[in-house]
Amino acid sequence: MTALLRYQIALLLRSQRWLPPVLLYGIFLAVGVQSGQPVLGSLGWAAAALLPVTAWLVRVCVTQEPAAARAVTAAATGPARVHLAALLAGAVCAAALGVVGTAVVTVISAPDNEDHTVAVPLLPAGAAGLLVALVCLLLGAATGALCNRPLLRARGWSIAATSLVALLALVSSGSPAKYAVSALVTGSRTGVIPTPVLPAAAAVLVAAAVGAVVCTLGVRRG
Repeated sequence: MTALLRYQIALLLRSQRWLPPVLLYGIFLAVGVQSGQPVLGSLGWAAAALLPVTAWLVRVCVTQEPAAARAVTAAATGPARVHLAALLAGAVCAAALGVVGTAVVTVISAPDNEDHTVAVPLLPAGAAGLLVALVCLLLGAATGALCNRPLLRARGWSIAATSLVALLALVSSGSPAKYAVSALVTGSRTGVIPTPVLPAAAAVLVAAAVGAVVCTLGVRRG
């Protein structure tokens, strides 16, 4: 798996198809985060922005390999492992982006709540922001896995489905991502740093289940 993961990441970096989602994440941060704003609210915005960006990166990784090359790697290592490596490559690249974004937002934000009446320590706030970013990353990866090959092969349908499901994952009341981001926003008002452990556990289960399903279907459909 390590060699397959390095191969998928190398394909992504060489193709430069990572550039649009990375630019999108930068635009999200530039629009929604300003220096001196309360740290928890800014971290919530940065985490929410990571969900559609992760879905985009995962889509790039599962569709980037030419059919002939994919057939060779699948014959050598198995189609399930190849597809899992593509999913992990997108998630790893999104994770690196999320860590950098969370660190930058934490450094430039104000260590207090919205009313500037309660102090909010930056390091615990940054740790909470990383946990919420993880929740959004996992749901974004699940979105990218569900809405592309092998379940959806048509380019137009897969792009539309990815966009719609990513939006629903952010705004639906039962979504772990919405719950985790809302906890940061509420904490920004009260000055209490949240610890959204349950949304993180739910996101892990969702991502694992989706990954298992799509890798199994990848074996059956080829």
